[in-house]
Amino acid sequence: MSIAIRTATRADAAQILDFITELAVYERAGHEVLARVEDIEHTLFAADAPACALMCLKDGKPIGYAVYFYSYSTWLGRNGIYLEDLYITPQHRNGGAGKKLLRHIAQQACARGCGRLEWSVLDWNEPAIQFYRSIGSQPQDEWVRYRMDGETLQRFATGPDASPRPPL
Repeated sequence: MSIAIRTATRADAAQILDFITELAVYERAGHEVLARVEDIEHTLFAADAPACALMCLKDGKPIGYAVYFYSYSTWLGRNGIYLEDLYITPQHRNGGAGKKLLRHIAQQACARGCGRLEWSVLDWNEPAIQFYRSIGSQPQDEWVRYRMDGETLQRFATGPDASPRPPL
């Protein structure tokens, strides 16, 4: 049984969305997935797509995926990679697939001269936390992640002291 990593293609969009949904259900947020196959096709596979996607295959069959994008560290003066999603189906966990997928991304980061590889994990996801610690990563407990989305984002962007919207 062999595990392979390859760059995802537009033909993988439906499978990626299935994996996104499985991951969201595991993270107790399945109801928050609003994406459609067309959204995945447009945002991950457009010529100017800001994110990259990988497929993880076992004996040629998709068993997981990863989505990441390049970030920038002002402190390092170098790019980094932010890992948005890393998912391996439950029946294929603990067999090295997740580690191989993450190592592939780490190799991408090193090949491009990135200064760091970062991601977030839910504080209750003990299996993921243990996996990440086992490969030498460290939590960044001093940082608190914030988010603005949906109507809050729209209200803030168009608030009374907002500048006119820049052209797209």
